[in-house]
Amino acid sequence: MSEEAHRFGRGRHLVGIAGVPSGTRGETGVIVLNAGLVHRIGPFRLHVELTRQLNEAGYPTLRFDLSTLGDSTATGGGQTRAQQVCADLDDAMNLLTERAGCERFVLVGLCAGAQNAHIVAARDPRVSGAVFLDGYAYRTLGYKLRHYLPRIVDPARWARVLRRRAGGGNGEARTAPEPIFAVAPAPREEVIADFTGMVSRGMKLYLVYSGGISTHFNHARQFRECFGKVMTHPSVTTRYVHETDHTYILTGDRARLLDGIGGWLTRNFPLATAGRHA
Repeated sequence: MSEEAHRFGRGRHLVGIAGVPSGTRGETGVIVLNAGLVHRIGPFRLHVELTRQLNEAGYPTLRFDLSTLGDSTATGGGQTRAQQVCADLDDAMNLLTERAGCERFVLVGLCAGAQNAHIVAARDPRVSGAVFLDGYAYRTLGYKLRHYLPRIVDPARWARVLRRRAGGGNGEARTAPEPIFAVAPAPREEVIADFTGMVSRGMKLYLVYSGGISTHFNHARQFRECFGKVMTHPSVTTRYVHETDHTYILTGDRARLLDGIGGWLTRNFPLATAGRHA
């Protein structure tokens, strides 16, 4: 396997690292998008580990910086952010087609990266699969019941409240709110329609949500609560891992995530039938 640094795109404004398995050309390429403002290596080098593991399995990959992120610059032209993301991914897919003969693509995105991957996956027919990590989430009725009921019936919590009131309300310092990592949602109906369109055209989806976004998502049932019956479609795989954080910083959590993505990719886009050739 070799890794190649590229400056590419219509204005040669994008920077990325292509991983091309030695002596092979694969029909399915994997493209990993920026997680928020983190540049192409990913949180704590998550994207580096993921792409190299997939390269070892035989899949061509590209991790790159979208316009204005990391080492990539802007092109101008007055495009909206969604238009720019689509144009950048078009350039990225063209690069992997040139370097590895890829004809279809799987997009991988974490948090804001999942939102950007969603935008492109809903529009571009070359995208055959997507891995959405901590993507769109909505506080459903089920979420609120699971979140608030244990607090309402917790006697220790009420005891702390009463102690604070007895002491004038200054007995304990307020704890700082946890940071919110969830992506600002598009309208739920729009997202459901996008998912429905994706599976209708044969896309394979893998949604993995972590305990790191417990402010918006807190149970495996919430996939169905958020997105409806499309989540039960055979082309959709969902996984809720409440014990992990948002960036998979712990070694064991990260290994399970990468193995899960690799296994899902192998089952849905097997190299033996994916046009791999010397």
